[in-house]
Amino acid sequence: MKKLEGKIALVTGGTSGIGLATARLLVEEGAHVFITGRRQANLDEAVRSIGRNVTGVQGDTSNLDDVDRLFKLITEEKGRLDMVFANAAAQASAPLGAIDIEQYNRVFDVNVRGTLFTVQGALPLLSDGASVLLMASVAGSKGNPGRSIYGASKAAVRSFARSWANDLKSRNIRVNAISPGPTDTPAFDSPGGAEQTAQIKTRIASTIPLGRMARSEEIAKAAVFLLSDDSSFNTGSEMFVDGGFTQI
Repeated sequence: MKKLEGKIALVTGGTSGIGLATARLLVEEGAHVFITGRRQANLDEAVRSIGRNVTGVQGDTSNLDDVDRLFKLITEEKGRLDMVFANAAAQASAPLGAIDIEQYNRVFDVNVRGTLFTVQGALPLLSDGASVLLMASVAGSKGNPGRSIYGASKAAVRSFARSWANDLKSRNIRVNAISPGPTDTPAFDSPGGAEQTAQIKTRIASTIPLGRMARSEEIAKAAVFLLSDDSSFNTGSEMFVDGGFTQI
């Protein structure tokens, strides 16, 4: 029997990159997975690519009506959750002095408010002994130029993992954070085209001790470890999966 046979999981932002890779691996291990995405076409394609034991739910985690609708559907279809990966995220880059309110609101609405109300909304559905994983980032620990909004939002997410692990310990619900390093996902595609994208990725890879960016599948394997009982003695922790980026 597969190690996640019969388990019910939720992955927000599951239409591409790390979210999609994690959802796919959870299904391979036997779970039924609900994935969310803002764009219906991308959501439909993600569901097709996973192929089985997956339910796509269109919505934006920063929209509380969408979050309520998501959990109503999960309640009606499955009645419980065993694993939640609050993965949906928004990014912005601007140095201090050039930050506008729209950038701030979008990043904090998705990364902080969205994470908070996703996990809080899931609580009535979470079985005792469930696992919650929050998508943090190396940006929460590194002072990268032009990334203060994003970094601050991810530092907040990491803090959530510590506090919520304490809040939920009486139910034996574990809460952890994962902090990927630079990962080769569509988020790095440049509007300047393939050549500019390649240059950006080469520059980033040169800053990583292992000499390359991560693959989404590598982060997904770590995420599934933290979501599953394989990490049964981990809670309140932050796992860096970054090729040494923050450590060396």
